[in-house]
Amino acid sequence: MRLTTILAAILVIGLGYWAYHQTIQTHVMLRDVDRLQRDIANERQRLGVLRAEWAYLNRPDRLRELANFNFDRLGLLPLAPDQFGDVAQIPYPRPVQQVEDLLFENASNAEEEPL
Repeated sequence: MRLTTILAAILVIGLGYWAYHQTIQTHVMLRDVDRLQRDIANERQRLGVLRAEWAYLNRPDRLRELANFNFDRLGLLPLAPDQFGDVAQIPYPRPVQQVEDLLFENASNAEEEPL
């Protein structure tokens, strides 16, 4: 009976230590979560400021003034309608099957041509 009492006491002390240790770890993790949430809020605020600065710097009237001011130094050309292309001029990649058919067709044409 005395051995079981001693083992039970040791078990209670061990479980108490484990519970205390888990409580401390939980508090540390909660502090880390709070710190991370504050950091996230600060970064979101900074991101909002950066977006506002970007919008301010990319105002069309400001960019137009900069382009006009640096026109000669940058060697810019005035815009003309013929500088813009048509959608049909864009070289879209061919689908894989068309490429394989084209390669097969070219290979068969090369075999038919006498040297």
